[in-house]
Amino acid sequence: MTNAIIADLEKRYTAKRYDATKRVPKEDLAVIYDAMVLSPSSINSQPWKFIVIESDEAKQRLHDSYANKFQFNQPHAKTASHTILFAYNPKYTREDYAKVVDQGIIDGRTKPEDRESAFGGYAFVDLNTDEAGNNATWTKSQTYLALGNTMHTLARLGIDSTPMEGVDSEMLGQIFAKELDGYVCEVALAFGYHHSDEDYNAKLPKSRLNIDQVLQVL
Repeated sequence: MTNAIIADLEKRYTAKRYDATKRVPKEDLAVIYDAMVLSPSSINSQPWKFIVIESDEAKQRLHDSYANKFQFNQPHAKTASHTILFAYNPKYTREDYAKVVDQGIIDGRTKPEDRESAFGGYAFVDLNTDEAGNNATWTKSQTYLALGNTMHTLARLGIDSTPMEGVDSEMLGQIFAKELDGYVCEVALAFGYHHSDEDYNAKLPKSRLNIDQVLQVL
């Protein structure tokens, strides 16, 4: 198939080694960041924070977060052009959703007089919130929608990426406590340009199960 979307996904793969001398240009970063913000989420909740690791100081902090485990991902902290921490709010509240509703009024999506009725969608949050006010399973799921959207955006721009659940959430919570501010990061995305000599995965053919094994049309 020659569709541009399929071409993007056929060339995308998980980079295993990055060229530390190459950086993603600012104009591409602007596209990536806009695409992240435009990611979909249930009831448009947007229960996330995207923390971009760009400076040498931030990269060192990310590198330090691998002190106890997942060291196989540690090299990406300094060699990738950037890494994004995809963090979610484990206790999303009505006050959090009010920010979404009020932005909808500013953007003309909701009429001011309909503000209260716009909170009807919050019922989906209640369905996924326990007695302690925790809805982390639900908010974390929204974060993966943003992750997938970002990965495809990178593929379209010809930028390599590495999704990583191999991060130490507890250490990140300590080292980036100020930035996370109560949010939790359990997945990150390194991106940049692969090392032409050291990235073995770049030379391997893509392999997926046949479509008839995973897709059923009723």
